[in-house]
Amino acid sequence: MKQFAVAIALATAAPALAQPAAEPVTVIHAGTLIVEAGTAPRRNASVIVRGRSIAEVRDGFVDVPGARVVDLRNSTVLPGLIDSHVHLSGLDDRLQARLQASGRDNEDEAFTAILNARKTLLAGFTTVRDLGGDPRLVLSLRDSINAGQFSGPTILSAARMVSVSGGHGDGRNGANRGLASLVDQPGNTCNGADDCRRATREQVSMGADVIKFAATGGVLSNVPGGLNQQMMDDEMRAVVTTARTFGRKVAAHAHGVEGVNAALRAGVDSIEHGTFTNEESFRLYKQTGAYYVPTLLAPAAALADGQRGALTQAQYDKARSAAGNAEKSFAEAVRRGVKIAFGTDTGVSPHGRNAEEFALMVKNGMSPTLAIRSATVDAAELLGITVKAGTITVGKDADIIAVEGDPTQNVRLLEQVGFVMKSGRVHKLGGQRQLTTAD
Repeated sequence: MKQFAVAIALATAAPALAQPAAEPVTVIHAGTLIVEAGTAPRRNASVIVRGRSIAEVRDGFVDVPGARVVDLRNSTVLPGLIDSHVHLSGLDDRLQARLQASGRDNEDEAFTAILNARKTLLAGFTTVRDLGGDPRLVLSLRDSINAGQFSGPTILSAARMVSVSGGHGDGRNGANRGLASLVDQPGNTCNGADDCRRATREQVSMGADVIKFAATGGVLSNVPGGLNQQMMDDEMRAVVTTARTFGRKVAAHAHGVEGVNAALRAGVDSIEHGTFTNEESFRLYKQTGAYYVPTLLAPAAALADGQRGALTQAQYDKARSAAGNAEKSFAEAVRRGVKIAFGTDTGVSPHGRNAEEFALMVKNGMSPTLAIRSATVDAAELLGITVKAGTITVGKDADIIAVEGDPTQNVRLLEQVGFVMKSGRVHKLGGQRQLTTAD
């Protein structure tokens, strides 16, 4: 009994066990709230954020004891934007990139990618799909952002783009024999269906969230030969079926119409660029349910680079071939009701200016509301992340932005995002960057 009494006394004297810190609560007072693009907005509503998630959406401007209040009563609040096609590494100035290429290491590229990721987030894009770059660089950045070590959007990565030898994605193209022998080939090039299965598995092994392959030539690969089909039909099918065994979606880089159609027949989830199309293309889009990711900013940016001497002759010839055709295919896709997900190919165009794509979409026949939906609901569906992104819904990640005015009437307002919240953290308020523990 004596020992029991002593134990009780010690327990009573000991400090109480530390309780886990309460999750921070933020209340956003929204003058106009777009919960889901394409549905009627709510007026004078409150979004209650607990930790990294949306806890409640309520009518009126409510108060929660101890909560931080963000006053956006004069703004339109909407879900964080999603860019389905970016390249986070690399300098924005392509001429400087060429001039400095021999002096830049992976470390230089990594720090540039950190800055590019921050620009992208502050522009209102809280999720991106990086469709090809140095695998360890992008995947390390993805994981560091997820761990809260750096500010940036949620990243889904394709690792390296799978390509046939000599195709768009073979890093040896156009290099002299000495440099070509030094090019690090991380298993992304392939020849024949069996080899393309191997190349696909290599990307999964490196941590790819999605698989991308080059169905056709590309503007910025330094090899002549146009934008026509480069990967054979059986090779494309091999990539798609192999990716499926690992539960990965597949994106096809495709410019030329034969390559676009072959990729659609192979069963891809999305066509990236889709510059040249015909009647068969639109039939296949509708039949397969594949998404079209237009990247309208890229052709104009590439052509401008060529005109100022930032491209090789092979690249410039392809840029001129592509110019203007992407917008024609997009306009027809809108008329045909093809599923469209927002994507820019940023990295070809400057980082942080992703939202300029919206104006091109509207110019070519898409309503502002559907353009916003393409960068929220539809992009989330393509990326397979509807459980956590695309709408302001209870239980989803608190990825929220705001602009002054009505972007469904003037879509260019999205080029001037004044408020950015990512996973419950405020990164931009009143148009000014807010420092977080990740900065």
